[in-house]
Amino acid sequence: MLVSEFDYELPEELIAQTPAQKREMSKMLVLGRNGNIEHKHFFDIVDYLDENDVLILNNTKVIPARLYGYKDTGAKIEIFLLKQKENKQWEVLIKPSKRVKDGTVVNISDLLSATVLHPLEDDGKWLVQLHYEGDIYGVLSQVGNVPLPPYIERKMTTEELKKLDYDRYQTVYAKHEGSVAAPTAGLHFTTEIMDKLRAKGVQIGFVNLTVGLGTFRPVKCENVLDHKMDSEEYHIPKETADMINRAKKEGKNIVAVGTTTVRTLESAWKEFGEIKECTSNSTLFIYPPYKFGVIDKLITNFHLPKSTLLMLVSALAGKENIMNAYRQAIANKYRFYSYGDCMFIDICH
Repeated sequence: MLVSEFDYELPEELIAQTPAQKREMSKMLVLGRNGNIEHKHFFDIVDYLDENDVLILNNTKVIPARLYGYKDTGAKIEIFLLKQKENKQWEVLIKPSKRVKDGTVVNISDLLSATVLHPLEDDGKWLVQLHYEGDIYGVLSQVGNVPLPPYIERKMTTEELKKLDYDRYQTVYAKHEGSVAAPTAGLHFTTEIMDKLRAKGVQIGFVNLTVGLGTFRPVKCENVLDHKMDSEEYHIPKETADMINRAKKEGKNIVAVGTTTVRTLESAWKEFGEIKECTSNSTLFIYPPYKFGVIDKLITNFHLPKSTLLMLVSALAGKENIMNAYRQAIANKYRFYSYGDCMFIDICH
């Protein structure tokens, strides 16, 4: 299977640069059985779920992972935090990397600095030692910047926009800090919508997958089979595992919110043959054809051409159904990507 089979043309003006005025006002394309399509808004999701559905969400929390600093020479350096290691060390990306070497000190603020230790073998990553007092996430909330995706291009980020991003590039149920990108399908939910779903008998459970850049890394090979996913840590609590297993026995539908939730549950299913309380790492790459062990329905945003995320949703709904849905979304001026509109794949397997 070729990566080019998952390509499509997207007008640049349909790439969302800011979130919808209200979370629940985003458009929602409903893709049903036989490829049938309806055009709704996200607040209509309450009409599509009932006591026969169990909703599972990724409650990871995005950290202000983008840091801007200076060398002693005055040269500007950007550090992008990727993964926390032991003893205040982090895997990071550095830009421009040609300006640093082992031992380079980058001053970010009075609260935080970093010493470059050495490059890693993994695709341009570096290991750095951070210097700070207290809790790193408290420090980052003061000096870090929200790591928006590169396709959100703003000539100038005003304080007003920065505050908007801090509030809106985060789900209302975010809890466990560590991700460098939001599980964007969850951005449409409000506490009011979740309360309405619970009132209808929908059970709601949470998993946690720490979203890294690997989820969004471009597929650079021609053959889909040659692509390797980065490892991302996930955790399934006992309460959620019990909820899913009970629902499966009762014939209920498991509705995943976002591709990260899909990968969490399907990774556990593949590794353990069941859903149970666990902490592990996912390198699962889902593409057509794929036999899903857990997921029945999916709420997801619109994904980049040739991306692993587009391949995942194609595996669930069928490639032709997905590509047709994307064509209709473009024709109806849906907004795409992280701050964009969403799709509800209402197809039970």
